[in-house]
Amino acid sequence: MHVVEYTRRMADQEHASASDVSGIDAGSRAAVLVEALPYIQAFADKIVVVKFGGNAMMDEALSHSFAADVVLLRAIGLRPVVVHGGGPQIGKVLAQLGKETEFRDGLRVTDAETLDVARMVLTGRVGADIVSAINRHDRVAVGLSGEDAGLIIATQRSEALGYVGDVVDVNRKILDTLLRDHFIPVISTIGADATGQAFNINADSAAIAIAESLGAEKLIYLTDVPGVLTDVNDPTSLVSKLSATRAKLLIEDGVIAGGMIPKVDACLAAIDAGVGSAHILDGRIAHVVLLELLTDAGVGTMITRTDGAGS
Repeated sequence: MHVVEYTRRMADQEHASASDVSGIDAGSRAAVLVEALPYIQAFADKIVVVKFGGNAMMDEALSHSFAADVVLLRAIGLRPVVVHGGGPQIGKVLAQLGKETEFRDGLRVTDAETLDVARMVLTGRVGADIVSAINRHDRVAVGLSGEDAGLIIATQRSEALGYVGDVVDVNRKILDTLLRDHFIPVISTIGADATGQAFNINADSAAIAIAESLGAEKLIYLTDVPGVLTDVNDPTSLVSKLSATRAKLLIEDGVIAGGMIPKVDACLAAIDAGVGSAHILDGRIAHVVLLELLTDAGVGTMITRTDGAGS
């Protein structure tokens, strides 16, 4: 049994009884470990930043699957860092309050009331839920806001967007302390300027800045698409690995288009900032992070600086 098939079978049996799971033979279990071993060795002590959001965050089963993944990564020697947004959850609370939301260029116009809601939802609800899910497996997750200990230093993007910020700097000291002691930071993307004024930060951009600051080996984006497809109507046309040069050519040729462009642009920005590789994965697949990082085949698209880079 191939390791990808095995892992997917395990995902299907998330709620199965112990006797059902034990029906998978010992040889298949050994094959999984053998295939994963080179990746475990290669990524030992490496930092992996995962931007968590979208459908995976909204689905309870997928959220618990993701939590198990990051705990396992920590257990085998990697150092995961979780960065999360919460746009749908913020929008839901604003709607309950009867407040209309305006978007400009894909960013939420954020007045003082909207900022208060964003801080409450991201730190008090979404971040807390992720921390709780991880700590069900092992008590190692620590929730942080970008405001904590001056973690994310931000500046206002524009008057028109209100309290929407861009990352100026990342103070990695608190992250270094947590990672050294084998904790998993879970970061809500609210930043602040030198005066203490808070700003809502785009989670994709924050993830790049944090990965750059930490010298991360990998930055993983969990999305609602399989990865880069040369034919959007054909799931088998998935491109498992792209160099930065080829990715840019595919954008120029119109093969990468629409909503995939900002996803690929974020990956390109990450590797330009020094991250080893960036990955676009389908967060709707249980244990997708493990399938991508610890198997020969992988399941998403990895973008690297050159054709020979990355693992």
